[in-house]
Amino acid sequence: MDYSKEEVIEFIRQEDVKFIRLAFCDFLGNLKNLAITPEQLDRAFEYGISFDGSAINGFATPDHSDLFLVPIPSSLTVLPWRSTTGKVVRMFCEIRNSDGTPFERDGRFILWQAQEKVKAAGLNVKIGSECEFYLFQNDEKGNPTKNPFDNAGYLDVAPADKGENIRREIVLTLKEMDIHPESSHHEEGPGQNQIDIRRASPMKTADNIINLMTVVRTCAVRNGLTADFSPKPLSRKSGNGFHISLSVKSKDGKDVLPQFLAGILEHIEEMTAFLNPVLNSYERLGSDKAPKYVGWGRQNRTQLIRVPATRGDEETRIEVRSPDPCTNPYVAYALIILAGLDGIEKNLPLPDPVEMNMYTAPTEITSKLKKLPESLSSAIDKARGSEFIKKSLPQSMIDCLTASN
Repeated sequence: MDYSKEEVIEFIRQEDVKFIRLAFCDFLGNLKNLAITPEQLDRAFEYGISFDGSAINGFATPDHSDLFLVPIPSSLTVLPWRSTTGKVVRMFCEIRNSDGTPFERDGRFILWQAQEKVKAAGLNVKIGSECEFYLFQNDEKGNPTKNPFDNAGYLDVAPADKGENIRREIVLTLKEMDIHPESSHHEEGPGQNQIDIRRASPMKTADNIINLMTVVRTCAVRNGLTADFSPKPLSRKSGNGFHISLSVKSKDGKDVLPQFLAGILEHIEEMTAFLNPVLNSYERLGSDKAPKYVGWGRQNRTQLIRVPATRGDEETRIEVRSPDPCTNPYVAYALIILAGLDGIEKNLPLPDPVEMNMYTAPTEITSKLKKLPESLSSAIDKARGSEFIKKSLPQSMIDCLTASN
């Protein structure tokens, strides 16, 4: 349900809410929050609640540190793992400067701007994501180990799959938060799981992904485990992907998906530093179905972008397979949307698909294809030299990417 400001105030009064968590993400997409009591809510809506931006990675300097959180009423959700007596709710927030203007490095603001460009172009873009994670056992002191919770494989069932009940708990908790996952299952790696978030507006899906990661970590802790979203938790096992699926519709009925796809292929190397923002990201790319080359194919899970088979009235969609869960979903969705829009505006031609296993493809095929950056430093170099990135993101965000690595 999308709440208005007045409905939020009434809900908090009627539901005996004791604490309101004002949430936002840092530069890399890590969730942050501060808590206020209901008595402070009116001030939060009107003026915002201040915090020290210089203490947040990539946000501000000590001499210009005051930033303000203004809650977004439509994002209200109850945190169901908290006490039912004296409820706790959370709202995502706009981040504003002291003069009331939007904070340019706020991922939500960057995605909002991209969504406005989509509307202006007469398009409707829906995004969904598949999020993979490992469950690891803790030691006797409660610290995480690298011992997987089970040794099951892809789509295995109990008793080999020990994560079945935890995934059930995660899905039911999400449903209590009005988030409805499409599916959940055991993945290929030992202790590896996947939960899919259905396609919706880019902002809604980004919020849902942040909530999903919070719920996964919370449910893991409640079961004496640790959830690990890093791109390559175990060196010789499958990495964690964050596959992004998109459908694009034009209001005039024109098929713009080929040009949208071409735009992503055109700019993917320049975006990689933001889609794969940690050193560990590059241990995943190029192995275990994670892409290495820039190309596309139909139903081909070794490609950077695949076009899945559809049945019934399902929309044709594309799946971008290079991102990993360390990406900031707001920034990732914004860049992919803007790259697709660029492809449409320039009417970029879509290259031919490569319908073969890219890990065994002969060199006469692969030598003609561009490669994704093979290290974070080379990805950052691509981003810093990119006119597309400079046009899509504030320069200060590009500088932060370099400073944080």
